[in-house]
Amino acid sequence: MGGDIPENVKGVVEIDSWLTPFADVLSERRYLADEWKYNIEHTAGPQGKGTTLSQFARDAYKSFGLHADASTLEIRYKEWAPNAVAAFLIGEFNGWDENANEMQRDEYGVFNVVVPPTAGGEFGIPHDSKIKVCFELADGSRIYRLPAWITRATQPDKETAKQWGPSYEARFWNPSTHYSFKNKRPSFVRDTDSLRIYEAHVGISSSEPKVASYKEFTENVLPRIKYLGYDAIQLMAIMEHAYYASFGYQVTNFFAASSRFGTPEELKELIDTAHGMGILVLLDVVHSHASKNVTDGLNRFDGSDHQYFHSLTSARGEHPLWDSRLFNYGNFEVQRFLLANLAFYIDVYQFDGFRFDGVTSMLYLHHGIGEGGAFSGNYNEYLSKERSFVDHEALAYLMLANDLVRELLPENGITIAEDVSGYPTLCMPRHLGGAGFDYRLAMALPDMWIKLLKDSKDEDWKMGDIVHTLVNRRHREKVVSYAESHDQALVGDKTLAFWLMDAAMYTDMSIIKETTPIVDRGIALHKLIRLITHSLGGEAYLNFEGNEFGHPEWLDFPNKNNGDSYHYARRQFNLVDDPLLRYQQLNEFDKAMQTCEKNYKWLNTPQAYVSLKHEVDKVIAFERNGLLFIFNFHPTESFTDYRIGVNEPGCYRIILNSDKHEYGGWDRIDESKSNYFTTDLRWNERNNFIQVYIPNRSALVLALDSRPKETH
Repeated sequence: MGGDIPENVKGVVEIDSWLTPFADVLSERRYLADEWKYNIEHTAGPQGKGTTLSQFARDAYKSFGLHADASTLEIRYKEWAPNAVAAFLIGEFNGWDENANEMQRDEYGVFNVVVPPTAGGEFGIPHDSKIKVCFELADGSRIYRLPAWITRATQPDKETAKQWGPSYEARFWNPSTHYSFKNKRPSFVRDTDSLRIYEAHVGISSSEPKVASYKEFTENVLPRIKYLGYDAIQLMAIMEHAYYASFGYQVTNFFAASSRFGTPEELKELIDTAHGMGILVLLDVVHSHASKNVTDGLNRFDGSDHQYFHSLTSARGEHPLWDSRLFNYGNFEVQRFLLANLAFYIDVYQFDGFRFDGVTSMLYLHHGIGEGGAFSGNYNEYLSKERSFVDHEALAYLMLANDLVRELLPENGITIAEDVSGYPTLCMPRHLGGAGFDYRLAMALPDMWIKLLKDSKDEDWKMGDIVHTLVNRRHREKVVSYAESHDQALVGDKTLAFWLMDAAMYTDMSIIKETTPIVDRGIALHKLIRLITHSLGGEAYLNFEGNEFGHPEWLDFPNKNNGDSYHYARRQFNLVDDPLLRYQQLNEFDKAMQTCEKNYKWLNTPQAYVSLKHEVDKVIAFERNGLLFIFNFHPTESFTDYRIGVNEPGCYRIILNSDKHEYGGWDRIDESKSNYFTTDLRWNERNNFIQVYIPNRSALVLALDSRPKETH
């Protein structure tokens, strides 16, 4: 490779030689993160003696905010507000007296106060009582805020909202009994284990038009996820957000689990129960931006516009499309706050990792918007010193965040980046010179499927284009494939099932009546799209709740445009529970697909070898991890004795068949007579071939008869 490659990025350049001209740029970007980490580890500990990154993050969430000492019954409160000259802790406990509990300020603008126990030997602040912090500014004025590190914030009741407005209220959460975790985290070997993710939003997880609770999710939805065979859940909208319709992406209180779904203890129970089922739980973490709310958020927390964020006098101060504030990742206290936030959710709630929202927006000064966001894959768009718009500080923060997760959860911590740009080395290990993510979301895949369904007839689908999009990912950088996520479910768009069947989903899904051509096509393609995405599109797989059974409607949270209705802010599980509806057939196929992957494994294995992309026959065939996948997308043509190349000789049997009646198919294949013996003749660049019957709009997965299931 030569001596010119900086040592700290030599690993990634050896993997991808095209990075060679940009090695110095990559080295500089890694150096910034390493420098920050070095400073933390050598100067940030007690008396400047240094600490570990994980201890740094843990010390922060254990010291900042409110903390009750069970032995002394004292309550300590610590807050950073450098623009304030004085601060007071006020609340129901002191009759909202603005001068009763004055805080002490140090030279860095960090305020402290100790609330002693009552004369009766009780905590000085009652559990779940309302509190605020009052700051006095240099001009003598006073402002009132929710503590930045508050762990519980609730909606005001109607009378309070009428008098004081709809702002959330901070509460001191200190129950007499905290939830005690009973189950260990499920194991996860990041180099080999599969990851089948069920993306879910607690509030919409009910058939009723209401906000569902943590308890309801635990009792009603977790068993469904377990039944289907998913081994991870990605929970959305957990971090407190005052505006429900923001889908959880306008965070106001970063350390508070959303109170509209229940209590912190109930969320812990949910996660613990999932762990007992062998299911990992990931948090959809929002560190890409923050709500503009002032009275119940971080915006202008200490009266300035630049405490946690870039100043509004700079173009970096707010997101031009999201109407939100953007963090100043180069600020030491911001790093402390955000890293502590990750450690808090891992330690206190036992989350097993994170899906980082808005990584593309974080990575680039243009946030992926406009001409700057038209990524072609040319390395100059990411790495050229002259043309790059990469936010080095945001990238360095993400590197530190990945380091932290590795320290806290060395065995099974998982990080996923929501990045559409394809930034090189984002999902390569830190020690090689990468940013350290385990996976990125394969965001081009759902766009491809929607575009095909919107713009093309089935007979015009290009098999080569479909395959190219599914396999087009960076070498040694893993992706989470998905056919559709929550983005495709939102109002203004349609789910795949809706694009395929539309109004027929309301009238023709009964198994009592004969199926229609629209429903027959819709169910068949729904299965094929999901299976080929699952098996060819990535190293992990994601499904948004309800889509596994073809949820018939979009998702729209209550807002002024729909009369604050919850009609579309729900998942209609009642449909899949009705044995007379075809939704159950799609649900059973999803279960079969997840179970087949669990038993025979293709995720997190080397990319498939695609041997056939026949544009006339509309047939795609490929091998992955010793399994043979055959897809016939043709609208009308079935093929008898169709020749398929395969490398390994032997007798193949069917392990998954989309045409089975229980999955909404036509049972056109007699599996009891379907043993496929190879012929020792090279075909489609493979050493052998088999001959199969492959009906139109169906898919088969085959395994060697001698191959056992995976043991678990």
